[in-house]
Amino acid sequence: MPPKPGPIERGGVARSFDAHARTYDKLVGSNPGYHAHLRLTAKRMGIPNRGRGLRLLDVGCGTGASTAALLDAAPEAEIIAVDASAEMLAQAHRKTWPRTVRFVHGNAENLAMSGIVGPFDGILAAYILRNLVHQDAALRQFHRLLRPGAPLAIHEYSVRDSLRSRVVWTMVCWGVIIPMARIRAGSTDLYRYLWRSALQFDGIKALTGRLISAGFEDIRVQTVPGWQQHIVHTFLGRRPPDPTAATAAPAAAADIDPEAITPAEGIDMTKPPA
Repeated sequence: MPPKPGPIERGGVARSFDAHARTYDKLVGSNPGYHAHLRLTAKRMGIPNRGRGLRLLDVGCGTGASTAALLDAAPEAEIIAVDASAEMLAQAHRKTWPRTVRFVHGNAENLAMSGIVGPFDGILAAYILRNLVHQDAALRQFHRLLRPGAPLAIHEYSVRDSLRSRVVWTMVCWGVIIPMARIRAGSTDLYRYLWRSALQFDGIKALTGRLISAGFEDIRVQTVPGWQQHIVHTFLGRRPPDPTAATAAPAAAADIDPEAITPAEGIDMTKPPA
């Protein structure tokens, strides 16, 4: 078991991202599949009609990679993107965005303090949940912010249940990612944290359990292709439909299929099941 998180994990994650913001895009851009995997998770949300008339929330948007993925999946939606790192947001602002995209500096664990209120027709939280101190409270917050029937997508590392995944992750981190950070950024603290935090974060069963406890239903878990297969996963759930609007379907058991890379086509998770 890796050592427990140190100060960067508890109080300094945003500050560390601030320090690495200028080189962050170059480093993640050298990771094969990074942007494609974010687009895949956004597509798996099943946002209908190009997002026309819908409001989406991107939690932990960083420099805007996940925001771009949401925009690709729902180009006509209003997108609010929030991050705790002012410097990462500054990098996001340097890019070209339509007027329907708005960036907000705020804490993912208390979005109301930044003026972010629901309801939203979908929430994407990419590479953020493991960084939060109060993860269960954050999931309950996401649940409250969603419109009934709307999806939540957690795009995250999850290797704890698989020895092979932990070994591959450790080899890539120490053989490629951390040395590259030393060369390009001159510091490895953020990327050593990345390695440790992924090892310590929930396995698939534990995270699906958190989602169920937070009130989500129709939970599905799928991995991504490439070297990060069985390392990065899409965790999909949705807030149950309003029982006063229609007869509520019984809560479904978690559909955990880590072997699946692509979802069944035609699934619209913003609507109640038939």
